[in-house]
Amino acid sequence: MTQEIKAIDCFVNTSALLKKEAFAGTLGYLFKDLSKKFKPHTQAQLVKEMDEAGIEKAVLVTDETEPKWVLKAIEKYPDRFIGGQSINPLEGMEAVRKLERAVKDYDFKAVNMAAFRVQKPYNDKVYYPIYAKCIELGVPVRMTVGIPGPRVPGEVQNPIYLDEVCWFFPELKIAMSHGGEPWVFTCVKLMLKWPNLYYMTSAFAPSHYPQEIMHYMNTRGSDKIMFATASLIPQKRAMEEIKDLPFKNDEIRHKFLRGNALKLYDWGVKKK
Repeated sequence: MTQEIKAIDCFVNTSALLKKEAFAGTLGYLFKDLSKKFKPHTQAQLVKEMDEAGIEKAVLVTDETEPKWVLKAIEKYPDRFIGGQSINPLEGMEAVRKLERAVKDYDFKAVNMAAFRVQKPYNDKVYYPIYAKCIELGVPVRMTVGIPGPRVPGEVQNPIYLDEVCWFFPELKIAMSHGGEPWVFTCVKLMLKWPNLYYMTSAFAPSHYPQEIMHYMNTRGSDKIMFATASLIPQKRAMEEIKDLPFKNDEIRHKFLRGNALKLYDWGVKKK
């Protein structure tokens, strides 16, 4: 059944596609032969790999610079890609303006932030202008949770800090990513509590998805979990392993691979 569903990869990290040496140096201890698996990509190469894996669409996440590679990909393949802008909240109002440009000028549909990069938990005041602007522009924000791969302090990515954010910003759609370990149960409890909180499976091979996430997806969380690789798991491998996952039914499988992403990102709806 998996092959019949045209999947959406909710997080393609273009930095990983273009800067393999940097990623291999940082995350090589976690992902074997990382520098060999991920080579600098052209837009056409990425589309070819997606076709081979059975992935129809993807969210291309930029680094914090101007998103030229992503813009070119969207221009060449408008039916395959939407853009997501990485934001450094420490840039203050410049970060707010960068976010507004990305959405209004480029029609980007997502924001990306990682607490380990700025060493501030997600309930810190430095993020609040970004959250407010995301609500104003109608775009969701992806947040890295769990112990980070890079060897930096990880407490700032404890998902419990999103409890306050979801309470203060009930209109903000938030997608947790990168597993949330060792706080996976906290992720589940927070999703049960807050209707505006979601989870992406990025950076985890399907054979290693946390059991708590699979159980939640098959019970009360079928509308909350969505497929993503972060370009750290080869897309073809991920789609092959998904065939063996114990989905309760095909409807849940479809929501995970495609349906939930279409809703979260309002795919096909212009933000201008």
